[in-house]
Amino acid sequence: MGNEYLELCEELLKITHEEKISGNSVLEILKKYCSTISVFDMMAVSAEIIEENKYVQANYREDSQKSYVETFILRVKEILADNNDYAKIIDKEEFADAIKTLMTNRENPTEKSKSKFPLIGCMASIYTTFLLEEPIHKVGTLFPGSLRVEEKDGKFYCPVRDANIDTPNAVCNICLAEQLDF
Repeated sequence: MGNEYLELCEELLKITHEEKISGNSVLEILKKYCSTISVFDMMAVSAEIIEENKYVQANYREDSQKSYVETFILRVKEILADNNDYAKIIDKEEFADAIKTLMTNRENPTEKSKSKFPLIGCMASIYTTFLLEEPIHKVGTLFPGSLRVEEKDGKFYCPVRDANIDTPNAVCNICLAEQLDF
């Protein structure tokens, strides 16, 4: 992994010093970095996802791989194709805290990624949380125990949020989903 991850975070952090943060300015930065992701990068990330999922329960492995592809890799294409107007103002404090958390996640990675997975994960997480205002894992994402990310009355709930909140490199700590009670 190059310095792109930290460069992205630093560029996003810079806009927190502006009077207001518009969604359009965030999207512009995300598009800039998404344009650096090649088909070969996506293939390398896919291979990494498959490798990491070999430790997942066999009956859940295919769903897990599909979830990571949809949650992260396909978001690159979605960001690049997004021509929506995000004139809304993003909460500066929440945004800055999220970026600092993402930077901290990479300071002491438990494993060094050989692909652009950390960069893609960062972009997808910021895009989904602050522009789409959705949970990072899509509603319906299946987790072990046959539990899924749910939406009830406009709020999102995740069955594994609290269990992963302190996991190094996890993006659960910036996700807007709340813990699903089960």
